[in-house]
Amino acid sequence: MLGLERITFNPHIMAGQACIRRMRIPVSLVVNLIANGKPVEEILEEYPDLEPEDIRQSLLYAGWLTQKRVYPFKTA
Repeated sequence: MLGLERITFNPHIMAGQACIRRMRIPVSLVVNLIANGKPVEEILEEYPDLEPEDIRQSLLYAGWLTQKRVYPFKTA
């Protein structure tokens, strides 16, 4: 998928959520940390199993998800 080989899915790991390299680190955690202003360096310190490419691919995956088509609804 999109060359995002570090983003994995396994129904036995984190209930099938998108995770980093089959680890119990969900992509959503990484994206939320970045969105809330946590510097990449701090994330890498707090999660030593992560690599900079894991964070980059997490953000690419999140960006890809937002490309879904949105259908506006009409209000009454």
